[in-house]
Amino acid sequence: MTDLPADSHRLRLDLAYDGTDFSGWAKQPGLRTVEGEIEAGLALILQTEPGEVRLTVGGRTDAGVHSRGQVAHIDVSGEQLATWNKSDAMARRLNRVVSRSAPDVVIHSVREVPAAFDARFGALRRRYEYRVRPGQARRDPLTARFTADFTRDLDLEVMQQASADLLGLQDFTTFCKAREGATAVRELLTFEWRETSDGAFAARIEADAFCHSMVRALVGSIVAVGSKRISGAELRDLRDARERTSRFTVMPAKGLSLEEIVYPADDELEARAAQTRARRDSLDD
Repeated sequence: MTDLPADSHRLRLDLAYDGTDFSGWAKQPGLRTVEGEIEAGLALILQTEPGEVRLTVGGRTDAGVHSRGQVAHIDVSGEQLATWNKSDAMARRLNRVVSRSAPDVVIHSVREVPAAFDARFGALRRRYEYRVRPGQARRDPLTARFTADFTRDLDLEVMQQASADLLGLQDFTTFCKAREGATAVRELLTFEWRETSDGAFAARIEADAFCHSMVRALVGSIVAVGSKRISGAELRDLRDARERTSRFTVMPAKGLSLEEIVYPADDELEARAAQTRARRDSLDD
């Protein structure tokens, strides 16, 4: 059972941001971060010291990565909740404060959720989009902040097939910066491409979870196939080798956006968080 301190309330924040001018999500001394800006806004509203009310985030993003569907949670006292909510909608008030220094952050909603809700460990799946503009497409300055440019032509059909070959429960060590003692076993649920109205190629990538750099490395491998640098067969061999490789590169952060985090129904939240915290076994075990 998940217990909060007496008279404590858990709030879910749904938010979005343009990551171009941030040094990532996580607060870092002397750097502008999404977490730092929001926690500073919360401190003003709740009349606390910055960082006293801590955010737990659903998907920690790197420097330059964007989000349309980020989720976080905080715990506040009953007195803080009453003060925050007494005169205005909570999201509207937080937006007013945060926008003074961070107009590139938008809070969509703030609402109370069950104590068992955990933005990080309670997620069922996460969905990302990656935009890359192939060499054959015209450059578009209006989407340049959110699209990685690639100098060579890309074959969308070949990329689609190579992406499909990576689906399923796999050991993605080839595509991850693994933490000590952790595995890279993940279930890749969706990996598909479409051509956008401005000529870019956009990948939809969804999994139960991702390890560090996995999305950008996956896209880099498919771009290598689409540009004929490597074949689909070689990519499968690289995946099965479970070793980091220089045969493809990790794509730039600017093309990546966290689009959605999906959570279970309220009565399944605690079980899901417990399941996620359990260490994944190697596929060889």
